[in-house]
Amino acid sequence: MNPQKNLDLGTFAQDVLIGLSSKPKSLPSKYFYDAKGDKLFQAIMAMPEYYLTRKEFEILENQFDKILASQLAHGKPFNLVELGAGDGLKTKILLRHLLQVQADFEYYPIDFSGSVLKELKDSLTEEMPGLQVFPIEDTYRGSLLQRSWANERPTLILFLGGNIGNFPLKEAKDVLDHLRLGTKPGDQVLLGFDLKKHPQVILDAYHDPSGITREFNLNLLGRMNRELGANFDLDTFLHWPSYNPVNGECRSHLVSLKKQEVFVSALDQSFKFRAYEPIFTEISKKYSLPEIAKLAKNAGFKSVDKFTDSENYFADVLWERL
Repeated sequence: MNPQKNLDLGTFAQDVLIGLSSKPKSLPSKYFYDAKGDKLFQAIMAMPEYYLTRKEFEILENQFDKILASQLAHGKPFNLVELGAGDGLKTKILLRHLLQVQADFEYYPIDFSGSVLKELKDSLTEEMPGLQVFPIEDTYRGSLLQRSWANERPTLILFLGGNIGNFPLKEAKDVLDHLRLGTKPGDQVLLGFDLKKHPQVILDAYHDPSGITREFNLNLLGRMNRELGANFDLDTFLHWPSYNPVNGECRSHLVSLKKQEVFVSALDQSFKFRAYEPIFTEISKKYSLPEIAKLAKNAGFKSVDKFTDSENYFADVLWERL
């Protein structure tokens, strides 16, 4: 079936059609995040094996004043924009400090998931009633092109959680190009990068013994069953992550355990799977500090500062737009 003939379908259906028709098969990781997926990811962030959240939390909690110092030094009102805001657990550390010092700013949390944005705004309204919050339901690149926060104020964009690692290097560079387009000279960006480390530590974060990461990945097929009328049998697919220490890529696949055919009623089409045929679902790329510095230079930013945790597992880097 020609994907171009199905432009009347929802974006989810179109992406499924394109991904399952491709060789090799793939599905965009952004569709992990429906209401169920949001809850599962929050459970992942609480896992002892998932060090990323814990390590970045340590950085923000212990160094929030240094991180925000240059932004507060000019004493001007500013925009605080966050790509992939999620539940805002870590960001609230920065928000509380900004409110405490009576900074004049507006907060624009951006997320692809409308349900998680609603939960975030509700929690912020309860916990920080004086905070000005303007949620934006959009993708990273879409929001950076739209720039609905654009005004004469300087802007600090937060891109935390190692989310830049969810893109292969070529796509990550494209996202950074959009970051440049979405900022003015002098604007700052705080980016979280998961650093290269012992391969087993990395792999354990994506293949926990309690099976939460497995359930999170399989929820993508479950979502297709619920929303697109597919008939995936989740028990016939294996969650399989792998890590390549050379390029720093941790990749996740869902592997069909048998020869089978799956029907998607929203597309009125079946998709055949060979035994042990994989569906690529997610990448989480890890970086070295020299690689991060090179990214900044090539994207049109200068490195202002970097902040790491006590084990050098994670880094939040502050860049300024040239």
